[in-house]
Amino acid sequence: MSYQNILLEKAEGVATVTINRPKVMNALNHQTLVELASAFDDVKADDGVRALVVTGSGEKAFVAGADINELAKMDPLGAKDLAYFGQQVFTRLEFLGKPSVAMINGFALGGGLELALACTLRTASTAARVGLPEVSLGIIPGYGGSQRLARIAGPGVAREWVLTGDVFGAEEAHRVGVVNRIFAPEALKEGTHKMVATILSRGPIAVRLALETIRRGMNMSQGEGEIIETDMFALAATTKDMREGMQAFLEKRKPNFQNN
Repeated sequence: MSYQNILLEKAEGVATVTINRPKVMNALNHQTLVELASAFDDVKADDGVRALVVTGSGEKAFVAGADINELAKMDPLGAKDLAYFGQQVFTRLEFLGKPSVAMINGFALGGGLELALACTLRTASTAARVGLPEVSLGIIPGYGGSQRLARIAGPGVAREWVLTGDVFGAEEAHRVGVVNRIFAPEALKEGTHKMVATILSRGPIAVRLALETIRRGMNMSQGEGEIIETDMFALAATTKDMREGMQAFLEKRKPNFQNN
């Protein structure tokens, strides 16, 4: 589709989706969610793309939240439909089957943080500010934030962040595990892409299997998760990439993975 509110770029196996509404701090309106859904489907279907970076245009905001102009007009049924649609869009991202990194370059509030939480990993500028301030508007997170935050940082952090609606700096977000790595603003892009390059240098099938193992295990007991891990470990052992990785280690050289 033709995008009005986002940019989709691809280079060297990495797709970058940029929410491009800087005049409203990249707020998520319905049209933007529709475009994000299309972009995520595009990235998933493109075998030439092995990783995704999601960010916001400008220096002030990743995504400052949902578009309040739309939220203010919703009735109960409209609110339920809106939340369900947003959840489905972010589920597309979570189930992409490829590593995704939210590169948080400024404010990531409400729906913006919920978008970031749906990614596999999160990096942030030291100037970034994150939070779920919905209770200050008389609502609660609606795009999966209450659920993903509890799973990523634990229920204690989720309760504090959601119930207070406070906004936190990058260092605090990193301390509680919401953000994986933080960088000075001028080093954010380079640092993020260096991490992505590291992931791309690993066995591509192993990366996909690891992602699937972690995701499925999150909703199981440890014993059940370990059964999934055993199966995925065995599946990895059927690949030529496994043999190449082992041989390269023994020969003290870099592996040449072929994704087979």
